[in-house]
Amino acid sequence: MGAQMRIYRQRIKSVNSIKKITNAMELIAAARVVKARQRATEAMPYTTALTRAVSAVATNTNEDHPLTTAKETATRAGVVIITADRGLAGAYSVAAIKESAELIAKLTAEGKEVVPYLVGRKAVSYFKFRKREYAAEWTGFSDAPTFENAKEIADRITADFLKPTEEGGHDEIHVVFTRFRSMVRQDPFVLRLLPLEVVGADEGGDDDNLDLSVNRYEDGQIPPEYSFEPSAAEVLDLLLPKYVRNRIFTALLSSAASELAARQRAMKSATDNATELIKTYQRLANQARQAGITQEISEIVGGANALADAQK
Repeated sequence: MGAQMRIYRQRIKSVNSIKKITNAMELIAAARVVKARQRATEAMPYTTALTRAVSAVATNTNEDHPLTTAKETATRAGVVIITADRGLAGAYSVAAIKESAELIAKLTAEGKEVVPYLVGRKAVSYFKFRKREYAAEWTGFSDAPTFENAKEIADRITADFLKPTEEGGHDEIHVVFTRFRSMVRQDPFVLRLLPLEVVGADEGGDDDNLDLSVNRYEDGQIPPEYSFEPSAAEVLDLLLPKYVRNRIFTALLSSAASELAARQRAMKSATDNATELIKTYQRLANQARQAGITQEISEIVGGANALADAQK
């Protein structure tokens, strides 16, 4: 019984140590997710205004800009996959990788060659472990991205998109990231970033996605007409790179908030499980101690009875 008690005490000690770590990680994630949500929220007005500006130019001109013109036959597609640098965030990275796998399978079935671009060590580890090729990787900032990180990614994929296909360029670019809905809901999402899709005012659209459908007008309202100075082509040349960088930055911010929310939830669950496991071990230890006491009492009583019988 003494050996059993030592085992239970050691296990209680070990689980207590793990509980302290998971509880600390939960508190850190809870504190950081507030700032991450604030950053994502603060970025939305600029994203909305920039999206409307790009949409206004694209819908009020006949300019065929390379970033807005879809090719008749697409043969190569780039896929940017945004995951976490660290684990202990539940199914956050797994969900994004699964969504990207489904997208890659779909694009491959359409006869397109798919070239991945990886953001986050989890995606890099996934592809390296399976010995799959990818074009580029960016790591070390998944839970606190900066605009410089977004600019580096956006400039690379834009340059690759503008290359001729025969020189390794792409006909379209997709982004797989996690949209932050609430503290308990984060959804993996696929956005076709390039070429830009302009959705008419009467076609609806999802404001939350901020695709080029946010400049809708009420029934009977006449949309404004625009004149461009110096020219629509030069305005597009200025706005479109900014738009791509901003959309990548928005995706990184949303993914960062989602990662921290998922980590807080996962660590809370781990802490609760550790608490329950400690209670279980304490109950087993008490049962073992009580069994030992009962056995000792039985031995004492048995010995006393034997001594009494011997004295008769």
